[in-house]
Amino acid sequence: MSVVIVLAGGGADRFTVAVPPLAELVASLHVLTGIEHHPEHTSWAEQVLRSAPSDFRTGLRRFTPLWTALRWRAFYPESGGGSGPGGPVAGLSLDEFARLTAYTCASGYHGFAFDRVRHCPEQAAVLRQAAGALPEPHLALAEDLLRDAEALRTDLIAFLDLCPRVYFADLWAGTRPVLARAADRLRRRLADEGPASALMSLSPSTARLVTAPTNRTNPATTAGPTATAGPVRVVLDKVHHAVISPARGPVLLIPTRYGAPHLLVKNEPGLPPVVHFPVDAPDVGATLARSRLLALTDPRRMRLCRLIARQAMTTADLADRLSMTRPQVSRHLRHLRELGLVRVERNGHYVHYALDLAAVENIGRDTVTALQY
Repeated sequence: MSVVIVLAGGGADRFTVAVPPLAELVASLHVLTGIEHHPEHTSWAEQVLRSAPSDFRTGLRRFTPLWTALRWRAFYPESGGGSGPGGPVAGLSLDEFARLTAYTCASGYHGFAFDRVRHCPEQAAVLRQAAGALPEPHLALAEDLLRDAEALRTDLIAFLDLCPRVYFADLWAGTRPVLARAADRLRRRLADEGPASALMSLSPSTARLVTAPTNRTNPATTAGPTATAGPVRVVLDKVHHAVISPARGPVLLIPTRYGAPHLLVKNEPGLPPVVHFPVDAPDVGATLARSRLLALTDPRRMRLCRLIARQAMTTADLADRLSMTRPQVSRHLRHLRELGLVRVERNGHYVHYALDLAAVENIGRDTVTALQY
């Protein structure tokens, strides 16, 4: 599955790059909720939780569904604006607050109608059923919403206003310059190289640039349809499907530091799409991680890797040791080199092959990162 951004009619002016503090706040709350998924921030997260007051820790648990797999859409502005943590939330109508919160409690925007969830028993029943199938506290938050949406909104605003005092003011002071520089780089790329290059740079390991063929009939000839170049599309490898057309409405691009390695695409009905991308994109995507894992399932290739893990060897030496032909060994080595698992060392007339131990050691970590991207 994938997210497809169709660039036909969507120039650089259709993309807005912004650095709203609320988006980075929700990314940091995600880290505090799932420390095991973000080992690079473990010491920071543990320190924050140790020193945080009990009401902060209670709110962090209670509102967890708003910043887990499906981020609450109200955390992302409709344009490049945005003020303090609680400001955008307070500006929502109560019905819109309930609609967006219900979607998040159900962990999905497609296939659900929650526009009248406060007033419609049928929609409320669907919300309870969907949230009940998810881990707690999804159902508990849904019940709070259905019982008293206004009180829930008040409690959420109070929690968000507490975050700067507990930790976010200091974090934002150090993180904002990093995000501002990333935003400036992306704006320059949009202006100088166009949307395709800029979007590809957000996810070099998982993005593809596709030109779809379009069949058209030439009226000047009697020949049938001919294939011509269709609209350029940027395809992001994700676990959900969405089609975004900047020509129909603006797209908001937001860099994140604490949201890494996740690249999130928000495409809720009636709201501008958002791409929340990590400042430092992972080097290895899901396809390469899977290919590296599969490469080491071949027993002959595994024996070859065991030999060159100890010392660099020539193709001839490997063929002798493995009772294989040189072309067979060369094919295995070529495949491993293409995957970045083998390096080449040239010594005079000889070419030696060695296993890249660092790349192999990182297979597990890269796989975990790719699965979260």
